[in-house]
Amino acid sequence: MSVDSAKRPPSGPRAELKRQAIVRAARTLFLREGFGVGMDTIAAEAGVSKVTVYNHFGSKEALFTAVITSALDEPLAGESSAALEGLAEAEDLRAALVEAARTWVHAVRGNHEVTALRNLVAAELHRFPELGEAWRHRGTESHHPAVASALRTLTEQGRLEIPDLQVAIIQFYGLLVFPHMVFSSYGTDIDEDLTDRLITSGVEMFLRHYGPQGA
Repeated sequence: MSVDSAKRPPSGPRAELKRQAIVRAARTLFLREGFGVGMDTIAAEAGVSKVTVYNHFGSKEALFTAVITSALDEPLAGESSAALEGLAEAEDLRAALVEAARTWVHAVRGNHEVTALRNLVAAELHRFPELGEAWRHRGTESHHPAVASALRTLTEQGRLEIPDLQVAIIQFYGLLVFPHMVFSSYGTDIDEDLTDRLITSGVEMFLRHYGPQGA
């Protein structure tokens, strides 16, 4: 089934509720059956028509990307988001950043569904390379708005000097979160002691690079 790619998805409160139901249903079924699950099955699980699913997302690849995007935002919700937002008011930025990183990393490590979805993406890329392309075009800041907002605010305050926010976000993830993603993809994890050492040294490296010159 094809849909005009230029067609705008439905909007409004009712449409948003349906969109959320579709994403929840798709997430459940992708985890249970993989990317090969049919759109009609997803529609039935969400309690909507197949046409409604296509009206909202246009393709299974777009729906899958929406599922992954919403899942990756989860570790940055709640306490993690509050900790990142509080960085702008922190007197001791290093200590506050370490605590925010601990909250964030532990949220990432504890969310096993997100880990499973990441592994599903890796497993499906050879069959559906457009998944990676769709993900790439969304942009780093759109994937991680809480991190982008925190780093942008600290730069505006003069507490960090970040000339390229996209690079800084990826480096921040690389120091703090990516090691756990790599280990989890091999079915293992990093112990608590090493996790804490990675966090404290990672924050130190980030601040040494992006802290104001001469500070």
